[in-house]
Amino acid sequence: MGKSLPVSPLAPDAFPDLPEIGGVRFATAEAGVRYSGRTDVMLASLAPGTSVAGVFTRSATRSAAVLDCQAKIGGDPAQGAAILVNSGNANAFTGRRGTAAVEAVTNATAKRLGIPSDRVFTASTGVIGEPLPHDRVTACLDDLATRLAPGGIADAAHAIMTTDTFPKGSTETVTIDGQPVRIAGIAKGSGMIAPDMATMLVYIFTDAAMEQPVLQDMLSVLNRTTFNCITVDSDTSTSDTLLMAATGASGIRISGTNVGFMEALRRVMLDLAHQVVRDGEGATKFIEVSVTGAASDAEAHVHAKSIANSPLVKTAIAGEDPNWGRVVMAVGKSGARADRDRLSIWFGDLEVAHEGEVSPDHDEDKAAAYMKNEEIVIHVDLGLGGGTARVWTCDLTHGYIEINADYRS
Repeated sequence: MGKSLPVSPLAPDAFPDLPEIGGVRFATAEAGVRYSGRTDVMLASLAPGTSVAGVFTRSATRSAAVLDCQAKIGGDPAQGAAILVNSGNANAFTGRRGTAAVEAVTNATAKRLGIPSDRVFTASTGVIGEPLPHDRVTACLDDLATRLAPGGIADAAHAIMTTDTFPKGSTETVTIDGQPVRIAGIAKGSGMIAPDMATMLVYIFTDAAMEQPVLQDMLSVLNRTTFNCITVDSDTSTSDTLLMAATGASGIRISGTNVGFMEALRRVMLDLAHQVVRDGEGATKFIEVSVTGAASDAEAHVHAKSIANSPLVKTAIAGEDPNWGRVVMAVGKSGARADRDRLSIWFGDLEVAHEGEVSPDHDEDKAAAYMKNEEIVIHVDLGLGGGTARVWTCDLTHGYIEINADYRS
């Protein structure tokens, strides 16, 4: 890893005050996996009765840790569980040694915490193709287990960072049957960001009681309009992992029809997803792409992703150039249905193109002034039907090249 990076100009003012979640304890350590002088391993211990659900990358070259987690989702919650994460090394494209490293880490963690190995979920993030020095991770286990404490979630958010310039956290509390139910989540992600899902690790905890199938269904549904609607550079990682744990410590049982809880969870997931985009490598602009009037929601999503992933669109925004012609190009190349003569485009509230040609109300100076904002909204209406989608991305700057050209040095 190269030199430390300045904090993104799009970062939140401060890390949020995340509540303790009953049934979850955290600890972090400096294992020296790749970095020196900083924490790079986090352990979360989950009480017996905790349900765990997950969503993972669909990369054909996904890591040994991802494959191991996928095989374990849906296990017996009575046994408790643990999550162990290292940063600095992705343990991806490491063949049999990668599988052996996952087995060594999960078995050692299980033995130290007194839980079955199939209830230990691991993740690794960092450089691809280098064997994981798993002995450095397992050497920390005694120290980690001894220092587990309920209030360590902020430290955990720092320990899982790679090229991130700030730790990411979010929380919501919802009142159900007169009782507070808490949700708190942390994430890492900055580059190699595109569904399915992104170079992203996300861990969400709640003290609600939920059956695992209910938790899994809710997480999968909400993932479609949150983490699967962000992109920084169109590249899909080998290591993406989203895990959610419901400990039941509040005593409040949540069903799949509980709209209040589901909306609170959606807000946490969307907030974390937006923070990942705001920390996009080299980002100076946060961009929302809104598509309406598509033939279907699925086709609207295709158009939105085409716009959000276009290097020409993203570099124009970085240069504060209201070049709506590049949006026209991105719509035309997407492969989804479009009619040139029904297409209209807005930058913010400014209509720049109307039904296939420049808008009669277009004012280049106003459009150029709008592009100086840190937050940009591109709205496209296709005039074909009722399909809609929203996707979030960032601009593409010299900073992205500098970070990734220097990543392994």
